[in-house]
Amino acid sequence: MRKVAVGIVGASGYTGLELVKILLQHPYFELTYIAGSEDIQSITEIHSSLKNVFEQSIHKACIDGAKECCSLLFLALPHKKAMEFAKKALEAEMKVVDLSADYRLNEQTYKQYYTEHIDKEHLKEAVYGLIEWQRGLIQKARLVANPGCYPTASLLGLLPFTPYIDIGYPIFIDAKSGVSGAGKTLSYNTHFVNINENMFAYAPFSHRHEPEIYEKLCLLGDCKAQIRFVPHLVPLSRGMLISAFVRLKAHNIDTLSLLKDCYKGERWIRICDSPVSVKNVAGTHFCDIYIQHKDRDLWINVAIDNLLRGASSQAVFNANLMCGFDEETAIPFVAYVP
Repeated sequence: MRKVAVGIVGASGYTGLELVKILLQHPYFELTYIAGSEDIQSITEIHSSLKNVFEQSIHKACIDGAKECCSLLFLALPHKKAMEFAKKALEAEMKVVDLSADYRLNEQTYKQYYTEHIDKEHLKEAVYGLIEWQRGLIQKARLVANPGCYPTASLLGLLPFTPYIDIGYPIFIDAKSGVSGAGKTLSYNTHFVNINENMFAYAPFSHRHEPEIYEKLCLLGDCKAQIRFVPHLVPLSRGMLISAFVRLKAHNIDTLSLLKDCYKGERWIRICDSPVSVKNVAGTHFCDIYIQHKDRDLWINVAIDNLLRGASSQAVFNANLMCGFDEETAIPFVAYVP
């Protein structure tokens, strides 16, 4: 089997490290280029856990250096910085999996919640990389917008039910994430003294992932129900738990059969018999879903690993599809339990 040379731009963060860990075990991807904001002699200066495992140097990000070394790039950069690099990479005929928000939204929504978009041409061709719902398009794509962690968990739970949702009522999403979802940069919210033995909501009804969930619910599920999204930070290193509350059009809908039929044959969606647990998915690409409904009210309970299914393993899964490899190649499946 041919090997494809790949690179990571922005390997210093948590998602960058997870990408490195997966790619080192990938039989068909060869990690030939790692870049950041400056030259560093070895990646172990940033990620000491890689000592005696992987000692490759980190280059200052440069499109000329990238295109000499690889044909596919994973971009783990902040928004705006990602599209600057992606634009050049695509013009150099490289494939791109972007883990930032830069290609997830339409131009108007992106401008409202982020900033002016500088790569409108490629924005139009970007494929939203929610695998179970976009597999065919991903296989043909040059540019995949890797979904956000909160939208991944929310959409995988909601989309099977969109034809039966009463859009006269908002969908309420209570979301809880481990601290790694906030990235490496220290803030008051992520300071140990503040988050230890504590949990709290942040950005209620104003989080940037709310419009992403709404836009993709419309696009993939033809459902225009309003989203009311409240995220919480909880004292876990990793993991994400979603509770979505939906009003159905009728009380006698067989919701469990709908869910099972929708994800029949999808190995990485596990439909559970009891409320889901973060611990059972931590370290894996699995998405666990449990549902329960009473009269017309449906509760959807979802757990994923925010760094993997919500970021890095989803990115590698998308890259596998883009390059014609078995989609499950090197995808992590054993949870970090007990």
